[in-house]
Amino acid sequence: MKFSRTRSAKARRYVIGVDFGTLSGRALLVDVHTGKEIASAVYEYADGVIEKTLPGDKLRLLPDTALQNPADYLKVLAVAIPKVLRMAEVGPEQVIGLGTDFTCCTMLPTKADGTPLCFDKKWRANPHTWVKLWKHHAAQPEANFINEIGHQGNEPFLAAYGGKYSSEWFFSKLLETVNHAPEVYDAADRFIEAGDWIVWQLCGEEKRCSSAAGFKAMCVYPDDRGGWTYPSRDFFQTLHPKLENVVAEKLGDRLYPLGSQAGGLTAAMAKLTGLREGIPVAMGNIDAHVAVPACTVTTPGKLVMIMGTSTCHLLMGETRRDVEGMCGVVKDGVVPGAWGYEAGQAGVGDLFAWYVNQGVPAHIHAQAKKKRVTVYQLLERQAAALKPGASGLLALDWWNGNRSVLVDADLTGLIIGATLATQPHEIYRALIEATAFGTRKIIEAFTNKGVAIDELYACGGLAQKNPLLMQIYSNVTGRPIKVAESEQTCALGAAMQAALAAGAYPEIHAAALKMARVRKKSYQPDFRTKPIYDQLYREYTRLHDLFGRDPNSTMKVLKRLKVETLG
Repeated sequence: MKFSRTRSAKARRYVIGVDFGTLSGRALLVDVHTGKEIASAVYEYADGVIEKTLPGDKLRLLPDTALQNPADYLKVLAVAIPKVLRMAEVGPEQVIGLGTDFTCCTMLPTKADGTPLCFDKKWRANPHTWVKLWKHHAAQPEANFINEIGHQGNEPFLAAYGGKYSSEWFFSKLLETVNHAPEVYDAADRFIEAGDWIVWQLCGEEKRCSSAAGFKAMCVYPDDRGGWTYPSRDFFQTLHPKLENVVAEKLGDRLYPLGSQAGGLTAAMAKLTGLREGIPVAMGNIDAHVAVPACTVTTPGKLVMIMGTSTCHLLMGETRRDVEGMCGVVKDGVVPGAWGYEAGQAGVGDLFAWYVNQGVPAHIHAQAKKKRVTVYQLLERQAAALKPGASGLLALDWWNGNRSVLVDADLTGLIIGATLATQPHEIYRALIEATAFGTRKIIEAFTNKGVAIDELYACGGLAQKNPLLMQIYSNVTGRPIKVAESEQTCALGAAMQAALAAGAYPEIHAAALKMARVRKKSYQPDFRTKPIYDQLYREYTRLHDLFGRDPNSTMKVLKRLKVETLG
């Protein structure tokens, strides 16, 4: 991609958004006046998702472990940002702001100066010193204990999380460290969201965003004084004696609002990235959250589905409602001036990838190669020819646990109705339909509590590349779906936050009007499919409640046996 350096081009001003995803980081250069995406560059994490063994170590990690190397995040800054400048032939003097977003909750322990503990040779062999990625589910026992103690004490944070605190979130992972590696807890000066940590590296100052604290770290707004508050010292002490003063000792209680400026780029980071020292850096953001205004959504009543390895469901309301299984409700947490709500599905793109990589037979791969299409494209073509219900299959979409509305990482996948005649494309369609039913379950959880959802929006790789999936979602939910024009909405959203930090726009509504767009064509529900999908959804709900709400579910028994056998 080239960008001509004419005189008018030299006068243009740009912002950069850096999106730190599950497998890679992406830098996006954006025209601050129009939202035009000028150039992008991706750095694939060298260590990816660490699930089996630590780099350079043969010791096998426990099941449900998902770690990362923070060195990969710094490499994104060093590689991707200079690359987009070169690609676009844009000088550093033309870049007026930098914004970032991160998968969340992704957390790590550090020293007082921000150095990750895993960078220290003394601690490198201990898995609890590495980044715990959002999909690290080994802390489910800790989440169960947090919920037990929280309900005993009627802790207010539980209502803000739909009644359950998740193993994916901050204090579940921190409690896991205390329980299994107390020496790591003692050695760490700070435990911090990776999204806040990367801003710390860029600006040289530790500043934590209120949005991540509210959605992932039990920080409830408003408290009796109209501010933010964590649970009491007594609550934390009950979880573990070492945690009595955890907020003061390991976090700090100072929080900064979404959309504000965190500081200026340090000299060291300016040298690393090729940008100017001192340019404004926006506060850290949650990846799915910044995608909302990048889909043009800045007002209540519109549900945004950020569809990738997992799916996050974001919407806003004028008032707070307590909704079963929501991932959080935070004032000003998505867009200032509204209550932000989050829900989600822990495995969507990952589910399809698992099936293609592990479940699709070799002859389908060979057929796809012969036709010069991907396996996904071949399965989609074949699955599109099926009528709803024709496969005789029904699935639950819990291959990576259930995020909403059951909030239980110990739940697992299920497919029912298979016979000796079942074909791969039939399974593929059943898995797509399962994720659509999961989204419908989330929508109904909100609307049944009076949170309005008038429109659906979608973004992310799945929304852009899989029309069958989007049409099935529209049919299952009975709602039209608008799709973001940008294929990189998280990075674009981070760039929009950079524009705010640089003072290019007074607030996010104005930025969205100029910088965000949706496609002209939307997906419309085919109501001829409604009777069969309503019937399938009723059966999905029966399976959902049978396997998901029983504390002695067969899924939990099998999971426990697996852990005991491998442990």
